[in-house]
Amino acid sequence: MKPGDTFRDWLVEVLGDRIHNKGCKVRVFKLSHASHRICKYEFKGEKVTIIAKFFGIPTGVIKKYNSYGSMNKEYENLKKAQKIINVPEPIATNREFNCVLASKYVSGKPLFWYLKHRKELKEKLELIADMLRKLHENTQTYYDKENEFSKFHYVLNHLKINQCMKKEYKYLLGKWWHSSLLDIKKGCMIHNDSTPVNFVFHKGRPFLLDFELASRHGNFACDLGILCAELKYYFARKGSSQRAEPYIRHFLKHYSKDEKEFCKITKVIPFYMAYGLLRIAMFKSNTSYKDYPLREAKNCLEIIEKI
Repeated sequence: MKPGDTFRDWLVEVLGDRIHNKGCKVRVFKLSHASHRICKYEFKGEKVTIIAKFFGIPTGVIKKYNSYGSMNKEYENLKKAQKIINVPEPIATNREFNCVLASKYVSGKPLFWYLKHRKELKEKLELIADMLRKLHENTQTYYDKENEFSKFHYVLNHLKINQCMKKEYKYLLGKWWHSSLLDIKKGCMIHNDSTPVNFVFHKGRPFLLDFELASRHGNFACDLGILCAELKYYFARKGSSQRAEPYIRHFLKHYSKDEKEFCKITKVIPFYMAYGLLRIAMFKSNTSYKDYPLREAKNCLEIIEKI
């Protein structure tokens, strides 16, 4: 991209003094495997790299949503979270360019790399547990239990399963709703998409990416459950879901203040692991391994009948 390109010139304008040569060329890289069009912009001769997320260009499962509202929501969530934990610095938004959010690019290896290579995985999970705890403890507000269930139903409604199976899931959700396990005094900001690709380690420090789905009044256990579900699914695809258990236990133990809290968390985690597994089933509906997360999610929810 050269001077005269309207989007390139807008980026140079919002970056201000960070760009010394206003006439520099910009290299563009299109990133894949995302819910929206995402591009990386490198400014030649400058030490600045930007990520642009175009909410007006959906590429994932969900096609219909408020792109303008989603753009503003993620921008505000990043502004709030950056005061507490490491996140990509939000720079600017612009409705005119397909509702784009520009933020600073964070280089590094994602948690998925450490999972795949089985290197320093427990240490990385400890850093993530500390980061999530920090986010949850410093954003406490009222708890919206109803919203926790509505997002579960949202996923169910987008799953490609028969009505009989949906009815079974909804019956079990009713059991969880009427139990007291999910009742907490305070809610907090939750990321609500705590998958291995959204945790990046830059110079040893963990960064949390993509706050589009973040909620301000959630249950802290949601972020824990989604990540635990991802660990279980990964190891299941590699041959044995049981191999995930030591890592899940280590992660939850490190997050917990003491043994009492650890016991409370382990009783709630099956609910949010089920949520995480159903999200996996929704996003990976075309894979040959789609039945596992559906089956395992049901097993997690059925635990309520044994308590």
